[in-house]
Amino acid sequence: WERKNRTIKMKSSIANFIIKTSLKFRDKRNPSEYELAKEYRQFVISQKRNFKNLLLIVIGIFSASFGFKGFLLTNNFIDGGATGISLLLAAITEIPLYILIVGVNIPFIFLGYKIMGKRFAIKTALAIIGLALCVAIVPFPNVTDDDLLVAIFGGFFLGAGIGLSIRGGAVIDGTEILAIYLSRKFSTTIGDVIILINIIIFSFAAYLLSIEIALYSMITYIAASKTLDFIIEGIEEYIGVTIISSQSTRIRAMIIDTLGRGVTIYKGQGGYAKNGDTKEIDIIYTVITRLELNKLNTEIEKIEPNAFIIMNSIKDIRGGMIKKRPLKGTFLFSSGDKTQTC
Repeated sequence: WERKNRTIKMKSSIANFIIKTSLKFRDKRNPSEYELAKEYRQFVISQKRNFKNLLLIVIGIFSASFGFKGFLLTNNFIDGGATGISLLLAAITEIPLYILIVGVNIPFIFLGYKIMGKRFAIKTALAIIGLALCVAIVPFPNVTDDDLLVAIFGGFFLGAGIGLSIRGGAVIDGTEILAIYLSRKFSTTIGDVIILINIIIFSFAAYLLSIEIALYSMITYIAASKTLDFIIEGIEEYIGVTIISSQSTRIRAMIIDTLGRGVTIYKGQGGYAKNGDTKEIDIIYTVITRLELNKLNTEIEKIEPNAFIIMNSIKDIRGGMIKKRPLKGTFLFSSGDKTQTC
């Protein structure tokens, strides 16, 4: 324990020295203890986030490389986007894939600098270079020669790699950057632009390789895109539920006690009366997982069958009481006169 405490104190002293020196250099003054503590907390949070992002990008790079060399490359299958262009060029030329990965993505890196900023462009460039080095250096075995397995699992590992990299704040496939740029320029949706790009890529694949390879490559793209969506949108699917009921107090207690979830109470007014009179009502909002939705509906029906319920899909969440059951009891927080949170 003494050695552990000494290590913690040493790390804290080093961090405080770095922060104090940084503040002196930046503001040219001696910071107060409060400023040091605040800066230290921000420094710790920032370093944890940077480490998490780096870990996600590294895992993404190895996953995408395994999809390339373990499945797709030896069978001449391709994917959509910039990775698909790289694989297509590797199949019809003698240029190594790791060189093509960098070369094809260079225009997208500059475009990302213009659209997303310098920090994003640098992270993306480093991630793409890391992917190219991993493909060039790290040996991966050829897992299978079965075409269907190659298409499905090659797309799975490639999509997982792209998704993890995006989670880490970088991209190893620049198609999304181009789609954002073109959607802004021509007032179209990002999905439409990506579909159009991939139609062009798979058309070239059918002409230059074969229709059979192009069809298998479309399976690869579907597997990769579904895996990508799964990684980005979160492992669990969350539902935001808005409940308008005359029994809001009982429903609120049920959500907290039975489901173990937090709720937010909005003060509203019902405008359904014909004579123009309004009635104050409590509007309940909560976030649950898809698996808990059936139980919530059942419990609400026990309390008030005619309750008005609105459900919306949520991509991902952080914080709050959704990850674990809260302690027993009710916690009330107020924000002005219109909102209360339990």
